[in-house]
Amino acid sequence: MSGAAPHVPVLLDEVIAALDPQPGDIIIDATFGAGGYTRAILDRGATVHAFDRDPDAIAAGSEWAETKDNPPRLVLHQRRFSEMAASMAEAGVAQVDGIAMDIGVSSMQLDQAERGFAFSSNGPLDMTMSQSGPNAADFVNEAAEKDIADVLYQYGEERQSRRVARAIVAARPLSTTGELAAVVRKALGHRPGDKKDPATRSFQAIRIHVNGELEELEQGLMAAEQLLGEGGRLAVVSFHSLEDRIVKKFLRDAANANPRGSRHLPQVESSTTASFDQLSKAIRPSQAEIDRNPRARSSTLRAAIRTSAPARKDVA
Repeated sequence: MSGAAPHVPVLLDEVIAALDPQPGDIIIDATFGAGGYTRAILDRGATVHAFDRDPDAIAAGSEWAETKDNPPRLVLHQRRFSEMAASMAEAGVAQVDGIAMDIGVSSMQLDQAERGFAFSSNGPLDMTMSQSGPNAADFVNEAAEKDIADVLYQYGEERQSRRVARAIVAARPLSTTGELAAVVRKALGHRPGDKKDPATRSFQAIRIHVNGELEELEQGLMAAEQLLGEGGRLAVVSFHSLEDRIVKKFLRDAANANPRGSRHLPQVESSTTASFDQLSKAIRPSQAEIDRNPRARSSTLRAAIRTSAPARKDVA
């Protein structure tokens, strides 16, 4: 494939090792972004179906997806990854050999002020991954104070969520990332030189809410369980505790690997056969990778292998 990915994919070697793509395999890159994982998988001879709801990512990928391969080894889907089971069925693919998921906002989105994801440079208060639908400005300017506080607490783990929500409502209307960041900093008593900007938690929370990211992750994991054939490999990279908690719980439930509540209570056998096994421990980046790519610092990889058991139904 021609061209170079503009951003460094996190835990690339570890993700590829977990997927172990082979020539002829069908692999899903559920979060295409700049295509870092996809390129490495294609280099191993596998076919990739890549998903991204961001039209910019799909447009950029289409420039190097057109090759002479017939059938093509890179197929792009401008869809949410929660929809990948339906999308793959439409493409005539019933099962796949591996799925990679890199959860959260991409470096490309963070680095573009006009997308409104970050406060490092001022831009419109947007934060929508799909560049459509209700955005961050709609939420902070129209939502009830209690609803804003709940979002900040639940998705940003902001202990002073009520104070921040009250300040946001008092400062309406807000239209830029700079305005929102200034309101949050003032509410929380920001001091120049603080190690972490206090607006970080609120921006994370609003972004997660606007894009439905945690619900998307839960549905995406369920779709992966449906699509992976026996021996299929799942690799999920998350970037904060809320995401990692969902991935960890999903895999432990699927593997019937939850710890017993008490050694004094009788063992309760699960009524379902494990749909995943060989769960990895949490894999984190080396210091060398963090030095090369500081955004890798908070990343965690969890991997597992699909068994022959049927996919569970009505899991969350």
